[in-house]
Amino acid sequence: MAKDVKPTRKNLMAIEDRIDLSERGHGTLEKKRDGLIMEFMDILDKAQDVRGELSDDYEEAQKKINMARAMEGDVAVRGAAAALQEHPEITTESKNIMGVVVPQIESSRVSKSLDQRGYGIMGTSARIDEAAEAYEDLLESIILAAEVETAMKKMLREIETTKRRVNALEFKLLPELYDNQEYIEQKLEEQEREETFRLKKIKEKKEAEEKAEKAEKEAEEAAAASADEVVSGDELEQSTAGGLPGGD
Repeated sequence: MAKDVKPTRKNLMAIEDRIDLSERGHGTLEKKRDGLIMEFMDILDKAQDVRGELSDDYEEAQKKINMARAMEGDVAVRGAAAALQEHPEITTESKNIMGVVVPQIESSRVSKSLDQRGYGIMGTSARIDEAAEAYEDLLESIILAAEVETAMKKMLREIETTKRRVNALEFKLLPELYDNQEYIEQKLEEQEREETFRLKKIKEKKEAEEKAEKAEKEAEEAAAASADEVVSGDELEQSTAGGLPGGD
């Protein structure tokens, strides 16, 4: 991937900005992941308690209903169950845990008094009352378990998603960005060295040309001086020859 990036300072600055953003995002996601795991562990502890209570309530409800059937008969038990007039109401709301929206289940009219169950007090026995109460407790445990289990599943999915994002940044995106940064920096250093070498050669060539021009100029000046000296000598000889007296 690094070879596909043009080694320019503009690209280097862009990559450095991406590295800074990715590192900050990686740190934020790590904190979120750790926070989610802590919240998940709390919910998991609660879920284990709820599961234990649900199992106990189920066993108790089964004992009570079996006892009521044995003592009162199936007809009496079914009649008492059919007499129920007000059914439980379930409402769901939502709450936010570390950015994860989880359900919050509210229930009403689950536990009832004897006169709210719909069957006559004189027409039933304490066995049926105990069975009804045990199943009301079981229903409340089921509602609580549904809330906790749903929250736990959503938290677990969000933890896995956050982990994948952290790993993608840590093991894929950031290493690629670091490689690109190193590649561009190396290329720019090479270009800088080549430019320095090129400028040095240009300077040396210019200095050599200036030196050659200077030497040529000095040679020309020396040649001109020599020519002037020759001309002056000729003029002196001619002047001397013209001033001598004629012989006879």
